[in-house]
Amino acid sequence: MLTAFARAFKTPDLRKKLLFTLGIIVVYRVGTHIPIPGVDYKSVQECVDQASGNQGLFGLVNMFSGGALLQITVFALGIMPYITASIILQLLTVVIPRLEALKKEGQAGTAKITQYTRYLTIALAILQGTGLVATARSGALFSGCTVAGQIVPDRAIFTTIVMVICMTAGTAVVMWLGELITDRGIGNGMSILMFISIAATFPSALWAIKKQGELAGGWIEFGTVIAVGLVMVGLVVFVEQAQRRIPVQYAKRMIGRRSYGGTSTYIPLKVNQAGVIPVIFASSLLYIPALIAQFSSGTSGWKTWIEAHLVKGDHPYYITAYFLLIVFFAFFYVAISFNPEEVADNMKKYGGFIPGIRAGRPTAEYLSYVLNRITWPGSLYLGLIALVPTMALAGFGANQNFPFGGTSILIIVGVGLETVKQIESQLQQRNYEGFLR
Repeated sequence: MLTAFARAFKTPDLRKKLLFTLGIIVVYRVGTHIPIPGVDYKSVQECVDQASGNQGLFGLVNMFSGGALLQITVFALGIMPYITASIILQLLTVVIPRLEALKKEGQAGTAKITQYTRYLTIALAILQGTGLVATARSGALFSGCTVAGQIVPDRAIFTTIVMVICMTAGTAVVMWLGELITDRGIGNGMSILMFISIAATFPSALWAIKKQGELAGGWIEFGTVIAVGLVMVGLVVFVEQAQRRIPVQYAKRMIGRRSYGGTSTYIPLKVNQAGVIPVIFASSLLYIPALIAQFSSGTSGWKTWIEAHLVKGDHPYYITAYFLLIVFFAFFYVAISFNPEEVADNMKKYGGFIPGIRAGRPTAEYLSYVLNRITWPGSLYLGLIALVPTMALAGFGANQNFPFGGTSILIIVGVGLETVKQIESQLQQRNYEGFLR
């Protein structure tokens, strides 16, 4: 792999893409440390130190922003508005015929959907920025902090508007940086920025475990977490690469004196067809009742029950609900993202068939049957990956959004594999040996 990296930097055009991507990453990380106007930076730092890793409801969003959310910086919202907008547009494509027609138009339709995604991202950034400013003003952003009410000393409406505009502009800049990496860098711009945001929390989270450890000055706990993390990464790589290959045969066609077709290929159905989307959906849905309870006043029975059962990540009720939601959303997302009828129609149109299965409706039923069968182990795998590392690392003092936890490890491995494959394909075009041998 090190030889492949050396050859990648020896290739002039690929070296430019890699250096350009590194430059964009540096700009992105600098932006996550620039506070917005109207925020008392000293009070924020004091509250962050008092929180000491217990970030509560905002831990997941803070992880996706690379720690910028709780710092209330220009890039506080990070990549989350764009991720949410992309997921919403992908879901609406199945429901709204106009979006489905745009998707089938090819590059022009995709460009139009991308434009809609940008507009929705800005709208979500305004909404989330307003919510973040209101939360910081009320002191609920850092529950238990003695100076939480002093984070935004100026409560004027003009200051609030300026803060929301700064965070919305920061989201637009992040979206632009991601598109620059996609167009002029090594590709997958948004995914790489998400990867960098999560990876940026590694040093502080690992060092916190070392400081809280008691065996050999914390080094035994530190080494154990590193070893467990490497084992989990290996297991995730193994499952993410697993796929069921459906063989497809294309019949020969005679056009004039020439014969076309007659090739054999396959349809790759991944075991984890849904990716990390079900985990994000389940986490977001479980945050809603806890968020409502946090902003509600009084000590009603339902609020007490939610705070006791659905806030802590290691409570049995929370674990059960989280696991069941992941399994449900895995089936739901696979059902809307993969259409067996459409695949069967396209195969029939071009003379393709699955050996032993008739073309048309029987092919669609067979694909649906196989997809349901492999989605079960995929959904159970997602649920276990999301819960087992979290429960195991809780004994070492790690919070539920620790980098080796379920959501982050799936994203890091997925983005890493995709980026390596893209660089490898460019190396192989020049007859160089790739990363994966």
